[in-house]
Amino acid sequence: MASEGSKLCLVTGATGYIGGRLVPELLAAGHKVRVMTRSPERIRDHPWAGDVEVARADAADAEQVAAACAGVDVVYYLIHALGTGPEFEETDRRTARVMARAAREAGVGRLVYLGALEPQGEELSPHLRSRTEVGEILLASGVPTAVLRAAVVLGSGSASFEMLRHLTERLPVMVTPRWVHSRIQPIAVRDVLRYLVGCAELPASVHRSFDIGGPDVMNYAEMMQRYAAVADLPRRRILPVPLFTPSLSSHWVGLITPVPAGIARPLVESLRNTVVCGEHDIAEFIPDPPDGLIGFDEAVRLAVARVRDSTVATRWASASTPGAPSDPLPTDPDWAGGSLYVDERTRATSAAPEEVWRVVEGIGGDAGWYSFPLAWRVRGWLDRAVGGVGLRRGRRDPQRLYVGDALDFWRVEELEKGRLLRLRAEMRLPGLAWLEFHVEHDAAEGAGTVLRQRATFAPHGLAGHLYWWAVAAFHGFVFGGMVKGIARAAEQRG
Repeated sequence: MASEGSKLCLVTGATGYIGGRLVPELLAAGHKVRVMTRSPERIRDHPWAGDVEVARADAADAEQVAAACAGVDVVYYLIHALGTGPEFEETDRRTARVMARAAREAGVGRLVYLGALEPQGEELSPHLRSRTEVGEILLASGVPTAVLRAAVVLGSGSASFEMLRHLTERLPVMVTPRWVHSRIQPIAVRDVLRYLVGCAELPASVHRSFDIGGPDVMNYAEMMQRYAAVADLPRRRILPVPLFTPSLSSHWVGLITPVPAGIARPLVESLRNTVVCGEHDIAEFIPDPPDGLIGFDEAVRLAVARVRDSTVATRWASASTPGAPSDPLPTDPDWAGGSLYVDERTRATSAAPEEVWRVVEGIGGDAGWYSFPLAWRVRGWLDRAVGGVGLRRGRRDPQRLYVGDALDFWRVEELEKGRLLRLRAEMRLPGLAWLEFHVEHDAAEGAGTVLRQRATFAPHGLAGHLYWWAVAAFHGFVFGGMVKGIARAAEQRG
């Protein structure tokens, strides 16, 4: 157990949006923190990585989860399978049961879960239904449990905020579904984190759900108008159309915002429900701050400022991991007889290694990919059209990358500062793909740099082979132009 005056807190979902922000808050409050993740390498670049214990565990593996819970006072359960496919409800159910049993058998003092507001007398969306069921499973665990039920969380980088921001900024005139008139009580992420941290000190007798929300109740149309006012945009024209189904709405949101249809659909379906707090009992145990809860306008102002200043700590995309940890790496020597296509290019440049690395680490997002911009845009459009993430996820930070960061339709899989960047593709592909950059001092010349760029593709079936050869003709423009463009940009910076 943790020393007197603090608690040992296990944070699950620490690579996600809320979990990644909760860890430093718990540390600042004097608690000890253990994070549970199936990919420990994804947290190593976070500023708090050296201050926490790390437990490698898959949330569905009972033995691993039990080991992670050993000696823990408080478990923060921040796992959900949103966006992983139509079976996400069963996945949520299974992992919640694993945690409930592990926490009970380990003698954990408290479970804390961030769920969703449950409207009364309405048919729940699958997303809200799953969140409600997970809360019930944890409450039935035999461990004192606090379930915090929230609606839309307002904060830079959250999926809900990114939907709101991009819909409002990109569409001065909007044809919208009926759900824009559903009543919502949003809450600022700062207040969510304050409640979560406070739950570590709840008395053992507290075993229940709490509704949490900000001071404002409005509908989605009003949220967009008030966002426009805070962001100094003209008033938006909103034209509701009753014929928009959740499926059509999710594809529409997927085209306009960085949030792909697979994640947008459950969020959109939830917006048709009325999500307003029915009580504010949490204040009996965690009092409101002296200045009150953060209102909608202030929450948006804070979030917009962080986006503009490139100080977004975590993003919704951080939790999206289509590739399993067991997937092979491009460096694996044996592919069990499988094929591996490689496009490798080398470029010598007079620029210093530091300048080349600075360009490499800043690739993607607003900086682009230094070759054939139209081809990259078309590939992004095609990916969005089939339900993929496309290029709109951009970057968390314009200059720095962490392992696990989303980068357009790639994910940072390995990063050695100044030397190596490896990206794993997350666009829809009939196979697995990686893009690597190696920056090396040019020992032969005594000055300058050698940039090695390697694109690797492991095809799945005949479709994978056909895909590689169908795009092979463009590799000279795309990959050849990229290595030249990066070197040229580094020379210009130098």
